[in-house]
Amino acid sequence: MRNVHLLGVSALALALASPALAQVKPAPADNTAIEEIVVTATKREQTLQDVPISVAVTGQQTIERAQVRDLIDLQSVVPSLKVSQFNATGQTNFVIRGFGNGNGNDGIESSVGVFIDGVYRSRSAAALDDLPEVERIEVLRGPQSTLFGKNVSAGAISIVTKRPQFEAGGKIEATVGNYNTRQIKGTFTGPLSDTLAVRLSGSLNKRDGFFTNLTTGNDVNDRDRWSVRGDVLWEPTDKTSVRIIADYNKISETCCAVASIFNGPATLAIGGVLKKPIGDPTKVFERNVIFNTDPSNDLSGKGVSGQVDHDLGFAKLTSITAYRNQKNASFQDVDFTGADIANNSTANNIKTFTQELRLASSGEGPLNWLIGGFYQHEKLDTGRTIKYGTDIRAFAETLSGPVPAALLGALPAALRPALTGKSNLYALEFLQSLATPTLVKPGSTYFQAGQGIDDYYSMKQTSYSLFGQADYKVTDKLTLTGGLAYLNDDKKARSNVVLTDPFSSLNLAAVPQFPALGLPGNLYQALGGLQFFYGNAPTHGPVNFPNATESGQLKANKVTYAVRAAYDFGAINAYVSYSTGWKAGAFNLSSDSRPPNAAGVGRTANPEDVNVYEAGLKASFPGGYANVAVFKQSIKGFQSNAFTGIGYSLVNAGEESVKGFEVDSAWRPTGWLNLTAAVTYLDPKYDSFTGAACVNYDTTRCPVNPATGLRPNFRDLTGDTPAGIPKWSFSTSATVNHDFGGDYQGYARVEYDYVSKTQLTETVAPNLSSYDQNVVNASLGVTNTAHQIEVMLWARNLTKDDSLISAFPTVAQDGSYSGYPNAPRTYGVTVRKSF
Repeated sequence: MRNVHLLGVSALALALASPALAQVKPAPADNTAIEEIVVTATKREQTLQDVPISVAVTGQQTIERAQVRDLIDLQSVVPSLKVSQFNATGQTNFVIRGFGNGNGNDGIESSVGVFIDGVYRSRSAAALDDLPEVERIEVLRGPQSTLFGKNVSAGAISIVTKRPQFEAGGKIEATVGNYNTRQIKGTFTGPLSDTLAVRLSGSLNKRDGFFTNLTTGNDVNDRDRWSVRGDVLWEPTDKTSVRIIADYNKISETCCAVASIFNGPATLAIGGVLKKPIGDPTKVFERNVIFNTDPSNDLSGKGVSGQVDHDLGFAKLTSITAYRNQKNASFQDVDFTGADIANNSTANNIKTFTQELRLASSGEGPLNWLIGGFYQHEKLDTGRTIKYGTDIRAFAETLSGPVPAALLGALPAALRPALTGKSNLYALEFLQSLATPTLVKPGSTYFQAGQGIDDYYSMKQTSYSLFGQADYKVTDKLTLTGGLAYLNDDKKARSNVVLTDPFSSLNLAAVPQFPALGLPGNLYQALGGLQFFYGNAPTHGPVNFPNATESGQLKANKVTYAVRAAYDFGAINAYVSYSTGWKAGAFNLSSDSRPPNAAGVGRTANPEDVNVYEAGLKASFPGGYANVAVFKQSIKGFQSNAFTGIGYSLVNAGEESVKGFEVDSAWRPTGWLNLTAAVTYLDPKYDSFTGAACVNYDTTRCPVNPATGLRPNFRDLTGDTPAGIPKWSFSTSATVNHDFGGDYQGYARVEYDYVSKTQLTETVAPNLSSYDQNVVNASLGVTNTAHQIEVMLWARNLTKDDSLISAFPTVAQDGSYSGYPNAPRTYGVTVRKSF
C-alpha cells in the first residue's frame, strides 16, 4: 500500500508542479500511479518523500502558471525563502530560515549558495528570464557543505534547465501586460547527429517603470533585459555524456526606486530652506519618487561551462568546469530628493573560475557513497565614486546652524560684522582664513561641488573544499548517513581610497589655526555630524591596505560534518539529523572599514560557524502528502552588514539562533482539484550581539555626544529579536482543472501568500519599518493538447497589497528614513506554443 501511496503522491506532485524537481520514470499502470517523480536534492535519485532532508521544489508548470519571473517571485511559493533586491539590479539578497547576507558589500559572500546547472554563481542577479526552459528549482534548507562546495552555510538554491533533446522540438512564449509589459521567450532543441544534440534559447523582456520620478517625469523600476543561451549535449557512448553551455545576458534598466517614509530635520530643511522637492511620507504607495536625476543600472554577464559524466561501472564520475565574467555599473542620486546634494557611481567586475569533481557509487548494496572536490578562483574589482552636487554647500550651511550670539560677543569687535548672520560652517572657514589665508577661503573651501570620495578595492580569492557523504542501510527500514567536508579559503584584498572632501579630513577636536587666534581648538567639534566620511576615525581619512601592520589577507579553513538517521515506517518516513556549516571571513570593502583597534567598524569579519539540529516526518496518504521539519539553528559569528546612512557596518554577532518548523503539503481530494499549503514558523534571537551598529532612533543606547555631534559606534542587541525575520510565513494555492473535450482543457489557479508583521531592519525604527504581506496571485488558462497551445490570463498582487521590501536610514540626512516599496498589481496574457 505504501508504494501505491507514494506513486499517487508523485503523480499529484507532477500535477501540482510545485515539487517537480524531478526526473520522470514510467510506473506500473494505476489510476493514480501514472508516473513516478524522482528528486535529486542529495545528488542521488530518490523519491520526494524518501529524501531525508528539508527541501522545497518548484517545477516548470508552477513557474509558468504562477508567473515566477525571477528568484524574487520564487519566495511566494517557498515561504522559508526570502529574496530582496535593493538599490541596484544586481544587488540581490537570499535568506533561508532567517539566515543570509552579502547584499550591498562585495567583500561579503552570501550564506546561501546559488547553483545553475551545477555551476556556482558567486554573485548572482535575480533574473530567471535568461533561463527560458527551467525544468526545476530546489531550495535546500540548512547547511549543505557535504554535498556542495561553497557558501552553503544557510542553504542552497539549485536551478536546473532542460537538457538538449535528440528529438526536435521547442517552445515559444509571448506575454503582454499592464505597464506596457512585452516579453518573448523561446527555445529550440534537436539532434545534429545520432550522438550530438543542441538547445538554443533566448529571451527579451521590456516593461515601463512601476514608479514615476516627479522631478524628471520619467519612469523608474522599468525592465529592459535580454539573453541568449546555447546548450550542446554530446553522448559518444551510453556511458559518457558531455554538456557545454554558453550564455550572455544584458540588463539596462532605470532602477531602483526609493520612497521617503519619514522626513527628519535635515530632509525638511531641503524642502523648507533650500526650496527643493522632497518625498511625501504620507504617499509612499502612490509610487512617485523624487530624484534630481534618474538612476541607471547596466549589468552584463557571460559564461561558459562544461559538464562531463562517465559511468565507471562501480561509480559515476562527474566533472563541472566553468568560467564567468560579470560587470555591473550603476548611477544614483543618493540623497533621494530634488536637491543636487550627492550622486553615487558604482561599478564592479567579477571574474570567476570554478571546477568540481564528484565520484558517486552506483552499486546496489547497502552502502552508497559520494566524494568530491571543489575549487574556485575569483578576481573582483569594485568601488564607488561619491561626488557632492551644486546644492551641497547650502545644505551643509543650513545644518551647521547660525553663529550663536555668545560666540559673536566673544570675538573682537572688528570681526563681528563679517560673521553676523552667517552659518557656523562659514565662521569656521573665516576664522581659519585669518591664520592661513592661502589655504582656506571663506565660502569656497568646504562642501564644494565635485568633492567627495573615490572608494575602490580589488580582491583575489582562492578557495577549495573536499567533501564526502555515505549512506548505509542497517536494515530495510533504517539508514544511517554521515558526511564530512574540509573547506579552505584565502582572500587577498587591496584598497585605493582617496578622500576629496576636506571637511571630513579636518580634525575638529584640534583645528590647527585656532590656537594662534587664541581660540580653543575644539570650538567647532560639534559639527562632527557633518563629517560624512571618517568622522569617527582617528586619522580622519582612509588608511589604505596592505600596509606595515595589515597584510590584506584572510586565510582560514574548517572541517564541517553532518550525521543523520532515517527510518521508514511505511506511509511515514522519519529522520533526525545534526549538521554544521561554515562561511569564510569577509572584507568590508567600503569607506566604513577601519584598521584593527581603531574607532569605527572593523576592516574584516571573522568566519561564521553554523550548527543545526533537525527532525522531520514525511507522511504519504492517498492523494496527498504532508512533510514536517522541526529545527534549531544557530550561527556563531554571524556577519552582520547593516547600512548606517553612509556605508556598511560589518561586524560579527556573537551568536544568533532560530527555532522553528516547516510544513509542506499537497492534497487532491478529487480529480479536478489540487490544493497545496506550506507554512514556516521562525523564533529568532540574538544570543549575543554587543557590536551592533548605533542608530538615530535608539536614543537610550546611542545618545548623541553634544560636544562632538557623534553617537557611539556600537550598541548591545543581546536578547533582542533580529529584524527581517518574519515569525510566520504561509503560502497556499488551489488549482481547478476541467476537461472541455475535443483536446481542450482549462485551469484556474489562485495563490495566497502571507507574511506576518515584521520589523524589516534594525537600523530603522519599528514603527516605520514593520509590515506584513497579504498577496493574492491568480491565473486562468486554456490548453489545446493537439496543437500544444496554451493561453493564460494572469495577475500578481491582485488585491494591491502595499508593503515595503526593506528600509534604511536616508543617506546623509540623520533622522530621516527611506524604503523600497513592493511591486504594484500586474496582469497580462501569455501565449505558449510548443512544437
